[in-house]
Amino acid sequence: MKLRHGSDAVNLVVVGSIGLDTIKTPAVTRRDILGGSVSYACAAASFFTSTGMVGVVGRDFPARYRAAFRTFHIDQQGLQSADGKTFRWSGVYERNLNNRRTLSTDLNVFADFAPDLPPVYRESPFLFLANIAPELQFRVLSQMRALRFVAADTMDLWIKTARPALLKVIRQVDMLLINDSEARELTGEEHLVQAARRVLALGPRYVIIKKGEHGSLLFSKHGLVLVPAYPVDEVHDPTGAGDAFAGGLMGVLARARRITPGTVRRAMVYGAMVASFTVEAFSLEKLQTIRRADIEARVRQFLRMIRC
Repeated sequence: MKLRHGSDAVNLVVVGSIGLDTIKTPAVTRRDILGGSVSYACAAASFFTSTGMVGVVGRDFPARYRAAFRTFHIDQQGLQSADGKTFRWSGVYERNLNNRRTLSTDLNVFADFAPDLPPVYRESPFLFLANIAPELQFRVLSQMRALRFVAADTMDLWIKTARPALLKVIRQVDMLLINDSEARELTGEEHLVQAARRVLALGPRYVIIKKGEHGSLLFSKHGLVLVPAYPVDEVHDPTGAGDAFAGGLMGVLARARRITPGTVRRAMVYGAMVASFTVEAFSLEKLQTIRRADIEARVRQFLRMIRC
């Protein structure tokens, strides 16, 4: 398979969930639209580097969504198809779209997901472990042979129910992405800056605290960096914004010759811009309409906004 960036190799591997979402907002309800962390992260990363997905879907997974992945030139060798139904999630957003309530979660084939990477993926230098069970994240880590940089996401469920396995993963990654409540839950530290520093002490070189519409914070031994969110005129669907941010960030890092705090800061800006496009429509619909040049233009506009 010839990828968007002119190579048969996969530079970045993304592992996580692929699902069908039913989302209700104050304006509209959309049923069985393409979702899952892998979908958003791979689409975002594909603007910058060759990307492969690792996940599982059921026999009911619509062919049009596989075609959508192809429009982003995402390698699908790692996409498993299993007997049964695809992972499904439904949720409702309140009027301001900041608060979300889960209505149902049906794991279906995702409940038995056991990621086995294609041989070509095992040689990939960059890896993003999206939010899945830490045992599965470690299973993937153990299959990689030539990693330069690995980032992981997690959630409060794993912090509460799989802490030993999660800490084992955290010790082996270069970057951990979590939100502020997860940082506090993980460390028992209420003060966010102190919580982030305690996460750094667990092993990663970089910790990114995601704060939604308020942007993100980068912590490292070199200090603290704040990257605001881009002020979008109208948000239609915040679902997947965090995964798009992570995917864009990792896609930019995968193009870098050297990874430094400055490189990570720049990658965060690009991730934030891809996330800002994502929320302007449902699912991957907005990302399917833009090009790399649109992202670059928004980055330039953003940098003018924050210049002091």
